[in-house]
Amino acid sequence: MFNFTPSILKNLASRPATRQYPFAKRELPEGVRGELYNDIHACIFCGMCSRKCPTLCISVDKKAGTWTCDPFMCVYCGICADNCPTHCLHFHTAHRPAATERQMISMQGDPKAKKKNDTD
Repeated sequence: MFNFTPSILKNLASRPATRQYPFAKRELPEGVRGELYNDIHACIFCGMCSRKCPTLCISVDKKAGTWTCDPFMCVYCGICADNCPTHCLHFHTAHRPAATERQMISMQGDPKAKKKNDTD
């Protein structure tokens, strides 16, 4: 017991080693990859992001014009954003808030409108 006394006194006199997360957030480093976001108006629904994703968390339906991402499967590697031909995928600097249920990121676009604008 007496061997632990110096450690106990030192820990009582010092600051806590952990943060109270929801109330005290640390500053994120530059270039951090937070939540994945798709600028759906620039997306051409080519499916390159879903083919290149190593965890297969992205699904693209060109006919319906839907883009879906499962953030619980995503490892935030950035390969999808690097391979996007229109550069419509990017990462926000903030992380998604904690969730108790599985939430998908689903976006609806209009792939037919892209073709009409491309031929004009």
